[in-house]
Amino acid sequence: MTEPEKKIDPIRPTDDDARNLGRDLIVAARFGAIAVTDPETQSPAVTRIAVGTTPDGAPVTLISDLSSHTTALRANTRCSLLLGEPGPKGDPLTHPRITLDCQASFLLKGEDGYDDMRDHYLISHPKSKLYIDFLDFNFVIFDILDARLNGGFGKAFRLTADDLRQPDA
Repeated sequence: MTEPEKKIDPIRPTDDDARNLGRDLIVAARFGAIAVTDPETQSPAVTRIAVGTTPDGAPVTLISDLSSHTTALRANTRCSLLLGEPGPKGDPLTHPRITLDCQASFLLKGEDGYDDMRDHYLISHPKSKLYIDFLDFNFVIFDILDARLNGGFGKAFRLTADDLRQPDA
């Protein structure tokens, strides 16, 4: 009789280095991929979006009402964000990236905090000045529920929302 195969858990214990790397990936992101559920087909849909942070460090995007991912987020606010880009050299899979499980909330023009968010967002995304005031554009703020960090080959971590909260937030 053979011994049952032991499962190896690839997830490392979360430490301060993982927390800091996760926070750094969020703050540094200028774009990422969002995964939503198509309300008609229930199929997953992924697209690239611009990403910034709110003053307290939560991911945020400026989004058009005309996009299919806006329609999907209005139907189901649960989504995922993938942040982190490969460096100029080496295997892209060895570079850090983080997948955030999120709950999206809309911040619409005219609502409290919209003008402050607009001014804050323009600091990191100055080219959005071309369309930020179009009537169909609003903000979506992503409340992080949990995360999976791949810090490079053999460096996988599960992170909580508290792990990723900016220390001064």
